[in-house]
Amino acid sequence: MKVRFGAVALALLVVLPGCSAGSSAVVSKDPSTLTVGFAAEPQNFDFTRTDGSAIPQALLYNVYEGLVKLDPEGRIVPLLAESWTVSLDRTVYDFRLRPGVKFGNGAPFTAEDVRFSLLRVKTAWTISVKSAMNVVRQVDVVDPLHARVVLEKPSNGWLFSLTSRIGAMFSPTGVADLANTPVGTGPYTVASRRRGDSVVLRANPAYWGRKPAYTTVNLKYIKDPTALNNALLSNGIDVIATITAPDSIPQFESDNRFTVLQGTTNAEVVLAFNDARPPFDDVRVRQAVTLAVDRKALLDTAWAGRGTLIGSMVPPTDPWYEDLSAAYPFDPAKAKALLAQAGKTDLSLRMRIPNLPYAVSSAQVIASQLADIGVRVSIEPLDFPAVWLKEVFTDHDFDLSIVQHVEARDITTFGKPSYYWGYDNVGVRNLLDSADKGTPEEQIADMKQVARQLSADAAADWLFLFPNVTVAKKKVTGLARNQVSESFDLTGLGSS
Repeated sequence: MKVRFGAVALALLVVLPGCSAGSSAVVSKDPSTLTVGFAAEPQNFDFTRTDGSAIPQALLYNVYEGLVKLDPEGRIVPLLAESWTVSLDRTVYDFRLRPGVKFGNGAPFTAEDVRFSLLRVKTAWTISVKSAMNVVRQVDVVDPLHARVVLEKPSNGWLFSLTSRIGAMFSPTGVADLANTPVGTGPYTVASRRRGDSVVLRANPAYWGRKPAYTTVNLKYIKDPTALNNALLSNGIDVIATITAPDSIPQFESDNRFTVLQGTTNAEVVLAFNDARPPFDDVRVRQAVTLAVDRKALLDTAWAGRGTLIGSMVPPTDPWYEDLSAAYPFDPAKAKALLAQAGKTDLSLRMRIPNLPYAVSSAQVIASQLADIGVRVSIEPLDFPAVWLKEVFTDHDFDLSIVQHVEARDITTFGKPSYYWGYDNVGVRNLLDSADKGTPEEQIADMKQVARQLSADAAADWLFLFPNVTVAKKKVTGLARNQVSESFDLTGLGSS
């Protein structure tokens, strides 16, 4: 997506009046202040028009809220909707809203905002996941605290999609400048930003729910993994949201100043092929490259053996998970034979990747392994998220790439031929459609078949499931072990 900024916004985004433009994300001795370190910085605050995970990681559930959310176990639970009912034909959802909720700009939250927000996804959003709202026929305002959503057909995935950024609630009075000034109903508002450094969140004094444990949260962005670790060790931050240098984990585990939490995620680390153009429009080439990658060796080398080997775009926390990791055992000889059959024995490929540690490490392993079957790979790290999203994700200018796909249940992206995979299989699209409108049992069966077909087609190479390893000072409590949503959810945090 093309995102344009004004000159002032490029220099500094100051969102609320009265906040210091020079606010810096450093640890404060004030016990009501928390500083969290991240590797990838949002390029702006508008996740309706900018793909990538960095914006919802910072803003979803913290600044923006939806009708529902995912809890740490991946269950759909109420948020702005106190409750909801579903008609017998599974096409009508009635949401009863919490009273007394206000947006950060003081506007009241009502069913009119539900209607505005859900329909706006279809008309104003531009990012790839907007298609989840296509199934909505209409949104009715029954009364100020009762919204009714009517679907075109039953959809097993629609309510789940509302737990993501798709379900974020907006006020018509708060969407004039989403890239710079987010306005939500959440426990925090954005106070200030220093591009290349930090975002400062302040507790929303008018928040409807439980007041957050920390009145100020500094989100500190540090790309270099060693510098990120050192920031925690030297009291520069309180939490590392996700460890980016796995070899450093034992150091923190042996230090009684810190708590180390390791859990699971939805984040599939994928070796993407550009299936829409040569040589990857030939299934034999995709299969050959998949057979040439020793994923166990890659995981051991690139991520210290931490993580889970997978063979599909389905993590074990999804109800249709099957272990397909053995479908393509490491077999360089068979890989060479497939390339010979395809007439592709002299390949030179461009691997364009995010300049993030896991991607760089994985790329180096894969380039070495592909060299063993006679495939030359040039590695080109790109600034993430801005350049990678523009040139690889949007413009499809790549042969190979590696990135974490963090969205829940994102196997459905293989049903979109325009997605950057370039994968186009009408049978898969039909199965995805059937899964969405079928019974829960039919959904599981259809989704398993989708995963098997993607594996047979070697639509991509699923390298491993990224672990969630969070390190924090002992005083910080309430951190979630699993990262199952797009959000780094601050709402459950406490302090001892």
